[in-house]
Amino acid sequence: MLIENIASSIVGIIGSLGYGGVLVLMFLESTFFPFPSEIVIIPAGYLASRGELNLYLVVFFGIAGSLLGSLFNYYIAKTLGRTTILRYGKYFFLNEDKLVKVERFFQEHGEISTFIGRLIPGVRQYISFPAGLGKMNMAKFCFYTSFGAGLWVTILAFIGYLVGTSPELIRQYSSLATKLMLLFSALLIILYIYYKKRKAHKQT
Repeated sequence: MLIENIASSIVGIIGSLGYGGVLVLMFLESTFFPFPSEIVIIPAGYLASRGELNLYLVVFFGIAGSLLGSLFNYYIAKTLGRTTILRYGKYFFLNEDKLVKVERFFQEHGEISTFIGRLIPGVRQYISFPAGLGKMNMAKFCFYTSFGAGLWVTILAFIGYLVGTSPELIRQYSSLATKLMLLFSALLIILYIYYKKRKAHKQT
């Protein structure tokens, strides 16, 4: 019943605000507000199936909102994060040496980390913080954030388009999509490690 009420509320919000609602809600979802993208994009996909929205524009504005929210987090970390972390990090066993390692890691592995991070629940909202701390190249950050967000948003939009607002079907297909994304992410990590090792071996 709760899920049905939430879904109905989101459908109503997006129905009244249109693509602007998708953009704003996905912006909030990609910052640090604790709600999943499923409750935004799936209802929007459902409205597209009824002809009230265009499915491709739902995906476009979903990606745009995700990117804007990620950029918000990125700039918070880039402009305020390092000083704040160095000031209070000692209380969490985080010193400057460890922070430098994080920054170097994102300078070397920022692309794959940003892309995969966008596919993992509970990580996608926060992956922009270490990217900002590491001062990851902006063009690459935007590309890989949009790429990862685009893949996830597209899947959710088609789930909404196909199954509507049925709570049981939404749970079933969302769970399947999440599991497939985790499996895909694990495979990418394995391939990436293999590629790096082969590259290092050739160089030596």
